[in-house]
This record gives sequence, structure tokens and C-alpha cells, in this order.
Amino acid sequence: MESILHIKNMVCPRCIKVVSDELCTLGFDIHHIELGKVELKSAPTSEDLQKIKTSLKNNGFELLDDKKSRVIEKVKILIIEGIRDGKFSEMNINFSQYLSKELQMEYTHLSSLFSSVEGKSIERFVILQKTERIKELITYGELSMKEIAHFLDYSSLQALSGQFKKETGLTPTAFKALSDGNSRKPISSI
Repeated sequence: MESILHIKNMVCPRCIKVVSDELCTLGFDIHHIELGKVELKSAPTSEDLQKIKTSLKNNGFELLDDKKSRVIEKVKILIIEGIRDGKFSEMNINFSQYLSKELQMEYTHLSSLFSSVEGKSIERFVILQKTERIKELITYGELSMKEIAHFLDYSSLQALSGQFKKETGLTPTAFKALSDGNSRKPISSI
């Protein structure tokens, strides 16, 4: 009998590797793994679940037990993937429509649920994620600011710059000039 585990803060390919390695070390056979979700080949016992929870917690993850938490984690993963991969500009769709379509839920319900549990709106979460992605892309230096604005679905370079300055206190140019790379935050902590 297969068992599905929903895991909080599993937001990048490295997270998948860490969770996979930890579960294999504990002796579990993984049928399928993706962001936020692991399908084990057999159901863990309650003792096994406690070991999994401890191992995950030691690595900055959390086992999600209730439906609300799973929905919120799915919202976060969809937003993070969408921003990381530039999906919103590619699809010519805004994130509220995208989330509603992917989760088959009304956006107002998702927004209310997210705010009540996370203490911030989905919109605020998107802004924080975009800000960190901008920092990352500036640090890489592979795209121009105009290309970054387009990639992250800003209406203009001025819109990106204004929001970036409001969030960080720096213009993108000033951020780029900084030699201190400690200005970025892990996306799982936003």
C-alpha cells in the first residue's frame, strides 16, 4: 500500500534530493517524489512517522498533516515555481488565475485561507518571492534589467525598480554594486 507524505518547505530540486536521501537513510522506498510531496511504496507506522518528522525537522522541513496546510504549501510551490521558471509572463496569465486553475479553487477562498494561516497575503508572498528572484538574477548577471522585468512579468523596468527599492531600500543598480552577497534570503524562509 502506497502512502503520500506532504512536506512543507520542499521548494527546490536540492530539497527533493535532501528529502530523498533522508528517507532512504531511514530505510523507506520512494515510489515518486516532487516538490512538497513524497509517495512511499509502503505506509509508515506511527513510529516511522515520528522518525520521518524528526529527520525532516532537522533539515528545515515539516510534515504536513492537515488539508489546509497542504493547500497553502501547494500555493507556495506553484508561486515559487512560476516565478523561478518565468511561467506568468510565458502564459500571459496572472498568478491568481493560475492558482485558481491549478488548485480548482476560487481565488478569494485561497487568498483568505493563505492570509489566515501565513499572516500575509498571497500578493505579499509573491512580491517577496519576486524580490529574492530579482536579487538572484542580478547576482548571476546573465540578464539585463529589462529582461528580468519581462521574465518576472513586470509591466515595465520602472515597475520592477520601484517595487525592488520599496522592498530592499536599494535600487537594482545599487544592489548590483554591493559586494556583500548576504542580502539574499532562502526562499523557504519567506
